[in-house]
Amino acid sequence: MSEETEHVSCLIIGSGPAGYTAAIYAARADLKPVLYTGIVPGGQLTQTTDVENFPGYPEGVMGPEMMEDFRKQAERFGTDIRFGYVTSVDFSSLPHKVVIDEHKTVTADTVIIATGASAKWLGLESEQKYNGFGVSACAVCDGFFFKGQDVAIVGAGDTAAEEATYLAKLCNKVHMLVRRDEFRASKAMQNRVLHTPNIEIHYNTETREIVGDGQNVTGVKVANNQTQAETVIPVTGFFVAIGHKPNTDIFKGWLDMDETGYLITKPDSTQTNIEGVFACGDAQDKLWRQAITAAGTGCMAALEAERYLAAKEDVLAESRIVEVNK
Repeated sequence: MSEETEHVSCLIIGSGPAGYTAAIYAARADLKPVLYTGIVPGGQLTQTTDVENFPGYPEGVMGPEMMEDFRKQAERFGTDIRFGYVTSVDFSSLPHKVVIDEHKTVTADTVIIATGASAKWLGLESEQKYNGFGVSACAVCDGFFFKGQDVAIVGAGDTAAEEATYLAKLCNKVHMLVRRDEFRASKAMQNRVLHTPNIEIHYNTETREIVGDGQNVTGVKVANNQTQAETVIPVTGFFVAIGHKPNTDIFKGWLDMDETGYLITKPDSTQTNIEGVFACGDAQDKLWRQAITAAGTGCMAALEAERYLAAKEDVLAESRIVEVNK
């Protein structure tokens, strides 16, 4: 049961590039946004080492450092940033109700969802040990660091096929590890992989362990599913491409989403199916999943929230009066 109640004009859920960018724009528009960071303040980028593809950092930047810059900029314009986790929502009427840490209710005229997505991992201890030191879940983000080297990628869907061909342009050789005896990717993507000479496909192959020297990846131990024979493939990079899961479970039953859980927004908009609720970043983007595109949609969400508040000022004021009198 909620013990505290507070009303805000603009509530932002999530603190990655999308959430912080939304906060910067909302704060500059004098919406006095309140942002709850979630369990991982800064999102996925806080678990990334070098970021070299974000404009404005000509020498590159460490992921945690970049997110700290985002946070400081959002705070500079007056964003109220709080550590907390949204545990439930009620979008049945205005203002929207959001419960934080199971005890505090925040009512909000607008809600911007920037909860992001989490990469699916194999679940190996060595995978987490070398995460950021040769292990990655984003070829576009980190492939450059393995230029001219041998790498491995695990996965069999369109994403894995696309990332394998991307890596093949940069790397000396790409070992593609496929658990079954066939791809799940579309025929077009399969053909692209099959016709790329420096991609070697290992069918019926299970990843057993990421091998390293204590600091960086040196290989991957794999086993043949049929013979159980083990071998170590020498690589300096290991990419996991078995999919992402958007962090949207708490919105089930309220917001439209696809079968994976990505929030569905209206065309050319961040507006969800619920009035005054907007979604941005990787929570609604299953295609690009880059920091720069997340930031772009965060900007869009804040601008749309501002326009919505201006257009609905009288209605929202009345709904707050009704809520207070309940």
